[in-house]
Amino acid sequence: MSENHDLYDLRILKSGEAIFSRSPGGVLQGVIDGTPYEELTVYRAFPIRYTAQYISIRTPKGDELGIIADLNELDEESRRELSRELDYRYFLPKVLRVESVKQRTDLWIWEVETTLGPTRITMRNLHEYVQFHGDGRMVLTDLNGKRCEITDWRSLDAHSRKQLADVI
Repeated sequence: MSENHDLYDLRILKSGEAIFSRSPGGVLQGVIDGTPYEELTVYRAFPIRYTAQYISIRTPKGDELGIIADLNELDEESRRELSRELDYRYFLPKVLRVESVKQRTDLWIWEVETTLGPTRITMRNLHEYVQFHGDGRMVLTDLNGKRCEITDWRSLDAHSRKQLADVI
């Protein structure tokens, strides 16, 4: 980064300007515009809506080096390592099955099977706790901030879809 770089400029890193790998110790590292960085951090600019686009690349101190517009524009190793790093940062279990969705007084209680096992999601207002992101994707957040994701409700089994009938 040049000395006269404005910290408020948005810099989109083009294909070939950034290469990412993992150090022998497991730390994400990279080379950006020919400058090596022994440690980098990554953030999604839009973590719910765009999971593979608009990835902010930063130093450990938080200085942004640039934005990757789309992970698919990167070489295979860079794409794999950035995806792995994002998975660590934005851990979001996937819903495999919806056992039940019940409304009790002012609470909605969801019993779901996730990639981490069975869990209960308790919500007050569906509009505040269920986010629909298009293409059948839903993110559920309970009263305590616990989150999980239905990647596409249409691809769930018939029982799960029936449980969701009053919600979607």
